[in-house]
Amino acid sequence: MESLDFTKPSHSPIYDPAAAAEFFKAAGKAENAAAGTVFFEERQQRGFFSGDDRMYLLLEGSVVLTVGGKSIDAVKAGEIFGEMATITNSRRSATATAKTACRVIALDGRQFQKGLQRNPAFALMLMSIMTDRLRLTLARVTMKKALTDAAAANERRVFDDGTLDDIARKLGITTLMRYNKGQTIIKAGEAGAFMYLPREGRVAITADGRTLERVGVGGMFGEMALVDQATRAANAVAETDCALMAVNRKQFRQLVQGDPEFGMSLLKLIAQRLQAVTVQAAK
Repeated sequence: MESLDFTKPSHSPIYDPAAAAEFFKAAGKAENAAAGTVFFEERQQRGFFSGDDRMYLLLEGSVVLTVGGKSIDAVKAGEIFGEMATITNSRRSATATAKTACRVIALDGRQFQKGLQRNPAFALMLMSIMTDRLRLTLARVTMKKALTDAAAANERRVFDDGTLDDIARKLGITTLMRYNKGQTIIKAGEAGAFMYLPREGRVAITADGRTLERVGVGGMFGEMALVDQATRAANAVAETDCALMAVNRKQFRQLVQGDPEFGMSLLKLIAQRLQAVTVQAAK
């Protein structure tokens, strides 16, 4: 059962409802919605710059989320919902309906990007929300033994070579970490101190004996542990000889807080991973 269009900030260690309200108020304006109002419908397509690709902060009231007519959760005051379609230009995975009279602030794709330009650090809070959901969904799929290799062939390129060079220059990274084919880079359950950006070769991300994703040059992996400081959720093994640029937590926050484009790219990547795992959870 998909549940991508809402969040659970109470699970996020760094989510701050007051900071979220400040971000939304600076970029959008509050509006009222009567009980029964449908904010968006399951499978509804949203374009990133369509003017109708909105995400919401619920100020007052309650919103129910349904899939196939069945209630899957409720959004409470102070929580964000609908952000996945705004970030990924994808179809809605649930229907959101006002259970009571509500007051919300809505942001479309343009407003959200402008907000990030003014306050790039907000991307970190959204990352923490999505990372929490990704961990929960991955754990649920693993328990169901429902993981497949369906998405393993997909390599998501996030950065071009020039951007990778710029990141290395900004952070003063001059040395790459090298791994031989078959060597373990990350083990699930361990503490994480780095995220990695491949400059050569390819890495397989695995869980429960299944390959979730292959990460090549221009991709990224290991960022979840830097966002929420929890243990690793999956394994990473060098599928070929590879050379990786390692970024520690301090450097990671420096990038997110100082570069809105980096933050947006990472939000899209986490959202895509969440969508891929949630599709398996829905089976």
